Amino acid sequence: LLISVGRRPLTAGLGIEALGIQTSPDTGHLLVDTAYRTNIPSIYAIGDLIPGPMLAHKASAEGIAAVECIAGKPGEVNYDALPSVIYTWPEVASVGLTEEQVKEREIPYCTGTYPFAGAGRARCMGETEGFVKVIAHQKTDRVLGVHIIGPRAADMIAECVLAIEFGAASEDIARTIHGHPTFAEALHEAA
Repeated sequence: LLISVGRRPLTAGLGIEALGIQTSPDTGHLLVDTAYRTNIPSIYAIGDLIPGPMLAHKASAEGIAAVECIAGKPGEVNYDALPSVIYTWPEVASVGLTEEQVKEREIPYCTGTYPFAGAGRARCMGETEGFVKVIAHQKTDRVLGVHIIGPRAADMIAECVLAIEFGAASEDIARTIHGHPTFAEALHEAA
């Protein structure tokens, strides 16, 4: 059982009100444009101060994008390719859309799942709890989301983030040779 009580941006004492920076009345997040600029053109905000998941790797990516924008270069973060990891045992990791979100958006889809119990490395190490689920567009086969519950999920999700970032098809993952025996073979089989 995982219980989350929620988090809010820590803005007390920063002088935001005195500067006139606009914030969300509901959450207290600073409001920014696509270049991470607040309503005060010389003030930028990223990470936990702005809406979105409060993840260190999100903040890091936003920091890079904001600096690129400040330098007059294009900078952006693909939030559809933002991994989420829960460091429990077994680990949980996901990227992209969930099956529920795909249904809500009425996107035609198909899924592939594979249990870690079917992966040789997982059996040898006695870490067979969990599975990999790949959600792909039914017509184009583009990967829409990947969800992993099990050993090494935090490490395996990177391949899935790359697949979504590049617009890969589940067939691309399935045709990629994965080492044997590895935990990543479960991803290969699910694809």
